[in-house]
Amino acid sequence: MDATDGLPVIKLGVKDAAAGLLLSTEAHWNQTEEDWRVFLREGVVFGIRDGARLVATAALLPYPGNNAWISMVLVSATHRRRRLATRLVDACLKTARENGLTSWLDATPDGVAVYGPLGFTPTLQLRRLKLVKSGHATAQAPSSATLDALRARDLRATGFDRTALLSAFARRPGSRIVSANGAIALVRDGRTARHIGPLFADDAAAALTLVDAIAQSESGPLLLDAVAAQAAFPEGLTASGWTIERPFQRMRFGPATAAGEDMPFAVAGPEFG
Repeated sequence: MDATDGLPVIKLGVKDAAAGLLLSTEAHWNQTEEDWRVFLREGVVFGIRDGARLVATAALLPYPGNNAWISMVLVSATHRRRRLATRLVDACLKTARENGLTSWLDATPDGVAVYGPLGFTPTLQLRRLKLVKSGHATAQAPSSATLDALRARDLRATGFDRTALLSAFARRPGSRIVSANGAIALVRDGRTARHIGPLFADDAAAALTLVDAIAQSESGPLLLDAVAAQAAFPEGLTASGWTIERPFQRMRFGPATAAGEDMPFAVAGPEFG
């Protein structure tokens, strides 16, 4: 038996944000320490320590309407292939079941092989895209929009009331909500790049126009998590210089509890939902 088999699963607190950031940074994820604080304050974050060191995590963030998002599933490279992630996801699922919640997550291709046998059902296919920029912004930012407008569009598209999460993102220094021609998006800071999403639009042309306007008003690298089914959108992005970094699969455990009227063009991010 491996020595890590007997390490207990524990609940983490806000004081563990810096330790969590070390794990997500090792994995080259884009979270900031404040992102970790959101999950530690608003959700339940499970962890495993080896001595004093945090080596694995998984978070469950409840949403209204009997839903919850599983995220921050991370294992240090020194402790992988020891079923630590499975134990932590099981803890999240147990908590969700006890509270009557349907669980959602965004999985990497390797993660799909883990979550499928646990009973997760595939839903949306996502694509992480990146635009590398250097130098100064060449245009003014698009027109600003309100948090209420973004929240209403998000509710219509997802069926989830994510007011708390969107508010936490939008109220941070550097965040902005922008709109043009019926499209609306949130732009926020990440650890290594600014993130665009969620993004809603009436059609792909409006979505691409807004992303282009955002890109021209930014000076650094940008990330965006596009919905693959909106095929003209990721195709238009790659044609304008964006590169696909990796795919993600959105998955659900439990019965469908919400149905959106529209499909987003970009989501808030696989690590967040």
